[in-house]
Amino acid sequence: MKLWRPVAETVWQGRDDSAEASNAKRIFQTIQQQAQFIPLPSGIALIGFECDEGVKRNQGRPGAVQAPDMLRKALANMASHQGHDRLADMGSVYVEGEELEAAQQALSDAVTACQQSGMRTLVFGGGHETAWAHGRGILDAFPDERVAVINLDAHLDLRRADRATSGTPFRQLANYCEAGGREFRYACFGVSRAANTQALWDEAERLNVTLVEDLHFRRDALSALEKVLAQADRIYLTIDLDVLPASEMPAVSAPAALGIPALDLLPIIEHICRSGKLQAADLVEFNPQYDRDGQGAKLAARLAWQIAHWWA
Repeated sequence: MKLWRPVAETVWQGRDDSAEASNAKRIFQTIQQQAQFIPLPSGIALIGFECDEGVKRNQGRPGAVQAPDMLRKALANMASHQGHDRLADMGSVYVEGEELEAAQQALSDAVTACQQSGMRTLVFGGGHETAWAHGRGILDAFPDERVAVINLDAHLDLRRADRATSGTPFRQLANYCEAGGREFRYACFGVSRAANTQALWDEAERLNVTLVEDLHFRRDALSALEKVLAQADRIYLTIDLDVLPASEMPAVSAPAALGIPALDLLPIIEHICRSGKLQAADLVEFNPQYDRDGQGAKLAARLAWQIAHWWA
């Protein structure tokens, strides 16, 4: 596959407790590592998207290109429980120079191939330009079904721009749905009015986006989620880590002054996972350059850990 590489063997390492008991396993011991990109008939395809070109174009803080392997390393030493043995590392898609669009096409193709073979996809971005590629791959895999995008994010990412950025993915998905005669189903939970201009709010209203503001998250998130789930056949969940408070997640392009604490986000994520409709998920905007003692990487990896566990 173009613009693809396997993960170095040194990434998946951790503490070996196998002498203690046969089930004293960690994820580095149970994950299936693929030396070639060959989708499996089942399981969870873990795919990295080594990219921060979209963040650069959006005038953000670059560094997310390093995120996939850093998140893999943080996940590797966590205990392997139910569902984690279904993880298969399918390698990473990367960007050559500034050729973002080619890498996005490669990721879309990889996602569609995995989904059509019977796998679900868990992508480690990359900036939020990941979502245009991942979302398009899901739409292409299920052309006759109602696919809803649920974005946990402080930002709407519906910007107008001459070319793709980390701020345009959901406008691109909206245009793609319109061109294909499909309804665009988009919900943004945790959105900050302070972080989005009125023009973006107007665009969200035009597109009939389901919105739950950060200030009202505890009050409104679950009821809004129930409505989104009821009107969808498949769910694509994208988690922009800047939805979390800067105190919990400093390692992003645009840290949140307020944000939604992880303990408030997790029940919503669990509800989505256990709905039986979650087809794909990603974590984006992690920037290792701004992490503190691996704090952000550990929290992001824990979110991925929970998704894989609850997906089972």
